[in-house]
Amino acid sequence: FLDCNQSGAIDKKDLDLVVQRISECRGWTADNPKLQSTRDNLLKMWDGLRQRADADQDGQVSREEWYSLWEEYANDPSNPSDWQETYMTLMFQLFDASGDKSIDENEFCNVCRYHGVAEAEAREAFKKLGVGQEITWEKFNNLWKQYFSSDEPTTAGNFIFGKTTF
Repeated sequence: FLDCNQSGAIDKKDLDLVVQRISECRGWTADNPKLQSTRDNLLKMWDGLRQRADADQDGQVSREEWYSLWEEYANDPSNPSDWQETYMTLMFQLFDASGDKSIDENEFCNVCRYHGVAEAEAREAFKKLGVGQEITWEKFNNLWKQYFSSDEPTTAGNFIFGKTTF
């Protein structure tokens, strides 16, 4: 979801593309306060991610740096850093298009589609999440922890980004 230009690393340009995709997905205009808030939160997340993971200080987070960061998280998922909390919150808000504090299957599939996942695969992934009709914040939080900390390929959290094959 973050390496939007598929360069193999995450940098500021990727976050600009994320903002653009969110804007298109939501139909937001450039002056929409929600877009500005999303942009501000993504920049806050990027600053935290870069400070925490960009070991060689080259202005981007390589795959190796990304994996190292999440391996550290996997060892203690009960103690995420501020940027990880911001990232999780942003992702929940991105999926929850209606703002009703839950994510239904259509919301889930719509966001996945904007990030290159086929609708049929996203629908299958939603079912594999095992959440019934909706994903509440509590369920999302648990699935998020599973995604970043489980070594088991069939763990429900592994489908949180809509992919069913890895």
